[in-house]
Amino acid sequence: MEEHTAATVSTNPKHQALIDRLSTRRSSTPATSSDSARQVADFLASFASTKLSIEQSLSECRSRADLDQIAASISSLEQLVAQNSYHLPSYELRSCLKSISDLRSAFDTASSGLLPRKKFSFRNKAAKKDEEPKNVDQSLEISIKPSENDKRSNLSVRDGPGFRNEKDETLVKDFRLCDIGQGDFTLSDLENCRVYLKGRVRALFFNRIRNCQVFTGPILGSVLIEDVTDSLFMLASHQIRIHQAKATDFYLRVRSRPIIEDSNGVRFAPYRLIYEGIEEELKESALGEETGNWANVDDFKWLRAIQSPNWGLIPEEEWLEIVDISEFKE
Repeated sequence: MEEHTAATVSTNPKHQALIDRLSTRRSSTPATSSDSARQVADFLASFASTKLSIEQSLSECRSRADLDQIAASISSLEQLVAQNSYHLPSYELRSCLKSISDLRSAFDTASSGLLPRKKFSFRNKAAKKDEEPKNVDQSLEISIKPSENDKRSNLSVRDGPGFRNEKDETLVKDFRLCDIGQGDFTLSDLENCRVYLKGRVRALFFNRIRNCQVFTGPILGSVLIEDVTDSLFMLASHQIRIHQAKATDFYLRVRSRPIIEDSNGVRFAPYRLIYEGIEEELKESALGEETGNWANVDDFKWLRAIQSPNWGLIPEEEWLEIVDISEFKE
């Protein structure tokens, strides 16, 4: 999206302030420094190179071992996008997600035939929703289906530690009791669940969450939330990006401005979680101080000067009481 410059705007100070604000919000990074631009450029170059390599491998795939290696490569590329999603402009993020979706569809097509195989060609057409990949290890299948209300490609995540496909459950994980805290954790396809995560973890990914309550300790890096409805999240993180959230409350402590996109009916309030040891964990994670950014939300689908109608603040009289999850054990 083209940025406005001083040469193309009115000299009216109010107009100039408006253009400056819109230009800032069109970028998915809080700063427009050359370092940020180089970071995005380096990522895109790495992504393009890896994508080309995977396409070449798919065209030459002749064995099950080849498929396993390709699946691992696609998973690594998905993780790379997830880790860089906060810094990417919205257009570039969508483009990368579309490319991964195409690779996943191509992988499914390749896996159904194995030998003999014709030279592979890419198509933009997405795989049919009711078509299951054949002859593929279920441990390698990581794709996430689009929601009914949004048919665009969604982010796929690595098949690793996490809670998946649970309903009407209380789910507890204490990262202090394991080494997951140095890695990522995924919560996907949860309905009517209460989730309690204690201790520190590097990154969290949420996908297709329905009518759930999620309470977490400090996240050292970023949180990526995709397709959530009628839920409540209490999170402390350095970066939080939210896609396709509806009728959901977020209680946050965050060092940068939260980002929402394709969301509506979402509300925000300050973090209100306690358990034994959390204060020290927050300090060690550089989250010990309240920044107030929970109230400074950027809606990348609302570029007008007035307040976005898609999000608001929870009135103080409606805030939850301090939530103590000390009693919940694995």
